[in-house]
Order: sequence, then C-alpha cells, then structure tokens
Amino acid sequence: MSIEIKLSKKRITYKKAMLFLNKRVEAVKNGDNRELIWILEHPKTYTAGVSFKQNEIIDKKIKIVKTNRGGKITLHNPGQKIIYFVINLNNRKKDIRKLINYIELSIIEYLKTLKIEAKNDKKNIGIWVKEKKIAAIGLRVSRWVAFHGFSLNISNNLKEYLKIIPCGLDNTKITSVFHEKKIIPKNFENKIITILIKNINKI
Repeated sequence: MSIEIKLSKKRITYKKAMLFLNKRVEAVKNGDNRELIWILEHPKTYTAGVSFKQNEIIDKKIKIVKTNRGGKITLHNPGQKIIYFVINLNNRKKDIRKLINYIELSIIEYLKTLKIEAKNDKKNIGIWVKEKKIAAIGLRVSRWVAFHGFSLNISNNLKEYLKIIPCGLDNTKITSVFHEKKIIPKNFENKIITILIKNINKI
C-alpha cells in the first residue's frame, strides 16, 4: 500500500498541524487520499490528551493545548522529532494493539542503529532507555483510521519537562538521544521512514 511521506523542515505550530491532520483523516476515511507519515518539529507546546488531570501541571503559568489524542500531558519542543500517522486499518488488520507494537518496535530498531538499547513497557506505553522515557506514543482511532503518532527526544531541552508531570511520570525520568550518546544523529528521517514502512506494512 502506498503511504505518502511528508517532511517539514520549518517548525509547524501544533494548531496548524492538527488542522492538516484532521482534514487528512477525513479524506482517508472517505477514500479521497492516501495514508500518511509526517515528520516535523513543533515550537515549545504543552499538550494534554484525553486522560490528563489538572494536578499534572506544576507551573500554572504555562499554556496547555487540549487535544483528542490518547494519553496525558506532554511536551513538544525544538529538537524533538514528531512523527504523525494517518493509517487506514480498514485496509489492514483491524488491530490497534498490533499497530502500537510495530510503532514501538520501529523506535527500538532505530535507536539500536545509534547503539542505544531501548525497550517498551506493557504498563506504560512508550519507549524507555533504562528507567527513563525517550519516546511517547499517543494514538486515536476513528472508523478504523488511526492517527496522531509519537514523539522522539533527540536534542531537545529536557528541563522544560520540569513544569509538568509528563505522561503521569516523574518528570526527571525523561531522556534524549543527545543525553544518552552526546550525538545529534544524521539522516534521521530516511532511517526512521524505512523502518516504519517495513513494519507498518506487516499489519
């Protein structure tokens, strides 16, 4: 199946990204457009998923953007890569758990190319390096079209997590590629897309 790949070099505001993503979801539902993988960065934005609680905001001065994805409150900021999906499970196995498993596997595979040993956790969705979270996953499904995606911390400012309780976790238990290996990897987009398409097409 053909998946469109979209790469944005300029940072895209969260609001603008959601407008585009939601429009694409409706088009895919109606059979008017292809599935999508979109890689971008956001300016600093705190987003709250459908299960967030007010006590997860530590710094009451920050602005929170509410969203329809699953999960709690999290941070997007420069140096963090966002990978959005619009995947039509009507044309694949209608198995959201399998999709999440393949997303997790793809992130772990990519990090392995950087000699970072990562793992998933059945209790806490996301990807972990030792006991610290490096990638967050949040999906929503409508009429078997899965959308939203995951974020991977590459070289972003981790101190900005201290203003929230991210994903309901200890806010000091967040890490990044740079924090682990002191590198900013090259060719991120090409490598992660190759891995993602290989795994998503197994569904």
